[in-house]
Amino acid sequence: MTKPVCTLEGILEALVSEDIVEQEKASMVTSLVSAQARKSLHPLEIIAGRQWNHKSNPQQPLSLDMLTDWLAEKSGLSRYHFDPLKMDVASCTSITSYAYASRFGILPVKVTASEVVIAVTDPYRLEWMDELDRIVNKPITTVLANPRELKNYLIEFYSVSKAMEGAGNKALGELPGNIQNLEQLIELGKTGKVDAEDQHIVSIVDWLMQYAFSQRASDIHIEPRREQGNVRFRIDGVMHQVYEIPANITAAVVSRIKIMGRLDVAEKRKPQDGHIKTLSPDGAEIELRLSSMPTAFGEKLVLRIFDPEVLVKNFAALGLEKKNPLSGTI
Repeated sequence: MTKPVCTLEGILEALVSEDIVEQEKASMVTSLVSAQARKSLHPLEIIAGRQWNHKSNPQQPLSLDMLTDWLAEKSGLSRYHFDPLKMDVASCTSITSYAYASRFGILPVKVTASEVVIAVTDPYRLEWMDELDRIVNKPITTVLANPRELKNYLIEFYSVSKAMEGAGNKALGELPGNIQNLEQLIELGKTGKVDAEDQHIVSIVDWLMQYAFSQRASDIHIEPRREQGNVRFRIDGVMHQVYEIPANITAAVVSRIKIMGRLDVAEKRKPQDGHIKTLSPDGAEIELRLSSMPTAFGEKLVLRIFDPEVLVKNFAALGLEKKNPLSGTI
């Protein structure tokens, strides 16, 4: 190939040479795609958006995942599949700034004592590596990720990280020591609404709920500890550690959720129950049952998610015949 593989022309040239795309289609795309699309979309996203099928195997669509697998094999990098439940968001977002990561299309996905693993969308653009190598002072391993997924997780992870940092900075500025009083983080009026200035806490709670919905979790557990609060999701019956939150921010998050559930924020010594109605990312209404329990380090919250799409099933969905569905069960 005579052109960089991660330009639109370079990728199309490679796909044509490997008998995956017809030359006529490749020529048409290069002439029709606007400069704005080239700037905002990865070349693989542009090609996948054409909804072509494999030239030599017409039954196989050229999806974004298929094209990402192809580029990973061509570049010799391992293909990376995002699993947010296994990622330490705080550690990953501490490696580099959002602006720098967005500029080069990279996202740290694993940080250990011996290496840093960074997902990339362009396996041949490595000018960022020397600078990060000096910062992390440990071996860097690159893996290739779906460009659309990387872009989405880049925004999501750095948004929640910024919210945590903002809430932490506000707490440090207002609280002496490790006071776990919402009154010094959030000003509550008689209406029970949160001060509009405290958008960091609102953002954290919203992210936790939307993330739980997207992962199809059945429970959200927020558990206070001496130094860090734990956030865990129950998914398919298994508990997963999702995030660690500083203790004072955990208290503010708990109180914010209690307000949403119309519980008594001032009462921290007795268990309470409530419910919250909110919307999922696709706009569906979801109800959450809320229980608070006092512990040695603050209040623990358990939110049970009731998703109508998951809970309401007909007989056919349960594997029963429409005719006499209950016959033979007694």
